[in-house]
Amino acid sequence: MVYAVKATQEKKKMATEPPTKCSRTDHQSAQLASYKGSPLELKCVNTIRTLAADMVQKANSGHPGAPMGCAPMAHLLWSATSASGAGRNHSAASPNWWNRDRFVLSNGHACALQYVMLHLSGYEDSNMDQLKAFRQIGSATPGHPENFCTSGVEVCTGPLGQGISNAVGMAIAAKHLGATYNTPDFPDIISSKTYVICGDGCLQEGISSEASSLAGHLGLGDLIVLYDDNHITIDGSTDLAFTEDVNMRYEAYGWQVITVDDVANGLDDLRAAIEEAKKVTDKPTLIKIRTEIGFGSPNKQGSAASHGAPLGLTEIETMKSRLYGMDHEKSFFVDEDVAAFYKEQAQEGDKARVTWEANFAKYKKAHPDKASEVERRFKNELVEGVFDDLSTFVYGKDKANSTRKFSEACLNAVAPHVPELMGGSADLTGSNCSNIKGAGDFQKDTPKGIMVRFGVREHAMAAICNGMFAYGGIRPFCATFLQFAGYALGAMRCSALSKFGVIYIMTHDSIGLGEDGPTHQPIEMLESLRAMPNMNVVRAADLNEMAAAYQIALNCVNTPTVICCTRAAVSPLEHSSRDKAMKGGYTVIQEEGEGAPDLVFVASGSEVGPCVDAAKALLSEHSIRSRVVSMPCQEIFLEQSKEYQHSILPGNVPTLSVEASSEHGWHRFSHAQIGMTRFGMSGPLEQLLDIFGFGAENVASKGKQLVEFYKNLDGNVPDLNARPTFINFKGSSTGH
Repeated sequence: MVYAVKATQEKKKMATEPPTKCSRTDHQSAQLASYKGSPLELKCVNTIRTLAADMVQKANSGHPGAPMGCAPMAHLLWSATSASGAGRNHSAASPNWWNRDRFVLSNGHACALQYVMLHLSGYEDSNMDQLKAFRQIGSATPGHPENFCTSGVEVCTGPLGQGISNAVGMAIAAKHLGATYNTPDFPDIISSKTYVICGDGCLQEGISSEASSLAGHLGLGDLIVLYDDNHITIDGSTDLAFTEDVNMRYEAYGWQVITVDDVANGLDDLRAAIEEAKKVTDKPTLIKIRTEIGFGSPNKQGSAASHGAPLGLTEIETMKSRLYGMDHEKSFFVDEDVAAFYKEQAQEGDKARVTWEANFAKYKKAHPDKASEVERRFKNELVEGVFDDLSTFVYGKDKANSTRKFSEACLNAVAPHVPELMGGSADLTGSNCSNIKGAGDFQKDTPKGIMVRFGVREHAMAAICNGMFAYGGIRPFCATFLQFAGYALGAMRCSALSKFGVIYIMTHDSIGLGEDGPTHQPIEMLESLRAMPNMNVVRAADLNEMAAAYQIALNCVNTPTVICCTRAAVSPLEHSSRDKAMKGGYTVIQEEGEGAPDLVFVASGSEVGPCVDAAKALLSEHSIRSRVVSMPCQEIFLEQSKEYQHSILPGNVPTLSVEASSEHGWHRFSHAQIGMTRFGMSGPLEQLLDIFGFGAENVASKGKQLVEFYKNLDGNVPDLNARPTFINFKGSSTGH
């Protein structure tokens, strides 16, 4: 036993000591001898491994293990068919080429792998200086992939499961656009494939199950997922919590499943698997690839120790001495033959793009209308007159209705002018009023359809819409109850972060949904969404404001919009205005007489009507001159000039906010609030709104009390506008 311990200690000592020239030669020769492939191929794969390890080491932060294990996959995905690679079409010279094959690194913590491949392929954002600046402020190589930061990165990944779900959206977009714009004489205008690398964590997240199930149902044959089956998570072996049969699971979803047992000693099996995946066009493919995390690391290969921390300088030096073609004395090094190989692969991608561009030029002559439309769509430009058919509510003539019905009217008014509008509901189409009349369903056999039946999959629905937007040429929308935005919140956050103008239609937006009770009544959701940067939340009070909501949503290409809608009818407003609502907040009822008002009500959505009634009652019964401000969108209002904001909300006049939601967030606009401070109840909506204080009588009573409160303080009303605004961020305004 003593000798065994001593032998283990000696072995560990040998592994951590600087290697001798003899040991370097022996280890590298042994790896080459066991490798079933060319020496250059092995050297290329090892270069990917060592560059990734160098990046993490220099940053003193990151995840080296997955890039080292996945390096063989990346090599094939970035190699042309002429070099026996996957032949994925992409172009460093034109990263946004429409028909490029998309690549998504779903396990975004492995982003060193993607940056290395972008560097080797000639993407300037990922030059060697940027690799050395990995995870540093202002670099184009952030700690997880960010689509707005790095050319060649399609989506923000890192929250596991988002990327593979985005990829389903990309595959939907490609299939729909191809069916819409390809012609018998030009069958390949849109013919891209979507490739994904994902890990165990992605497949454990529930969102991947939702998205993969839908992908199988839709038969997305141009979606190819390479699953890094390395058996390791942060806590240790996947056996701790993940022992399901992934192959059987994906076969049940309707996917083709292929298993590759080894990529460390040769790539022929993976090559064959990718070629098989490309041949199958009626179902997506999962290729389960057995890898070892941290491959090449003498002490950390195959263990969680290589997952989320630098390997250490000595460990990297020893690793390089053992990997064929590597020099243990050099860091961030790409040998000339490796650089030349990847340059040649990049040139093949550029040739494919140039060929496509020449073909598209011919397409433009043969099909000018189709070509013009698809160009406009990929430029995110709207046609002239897109908002001309939006209706105007005529007070005293038009009937009261719920804002979800007004939303339906607006959706159907713009849809004929916006063929790129594509989406659907999470199995609540009728309740959400989110059907585009006369539009066909997008299904396996009807890919021209624009209505996507997402099923009861809210989280995947939002992530799929992100992927559809990222692909280009699509303005996705999706719908559910506002409370169920909680299911979708992770993906909605990615919409905002990624600057994807996804349109979210969220109905049943308050306790006013009634009998379904507190499980379905959103209380905190509005404030949760409003707290999110780069997210517009619009809660319209009538048809005119709903028209503004759709105009805001479609104009805001780089900001997602949540359109919140009532279940029940709202009070008609005599002085509402689409143009004024476009400013986010405006005076819907002006106070009587001269001078400042005695009281200001500020409200949104269904609570504007009761405020109007309360203002009328206060004037007639107590001579309190009240102004009513409708604020459908706080975010847009705060973008207006200070002069405009102060003209609407003076700040030094008693101001009462009224919204059947959490009162948090209204304090900046009001001195007192009528809002929800507890969960709701089950019951008829009229009774609920009265019990919780949103009826006109209680609104008037609380408004009167607020005025009297400040009168008792000798009229000293704190000026909400008399406070400084600090800008604390010191970075570039073009950043996040």
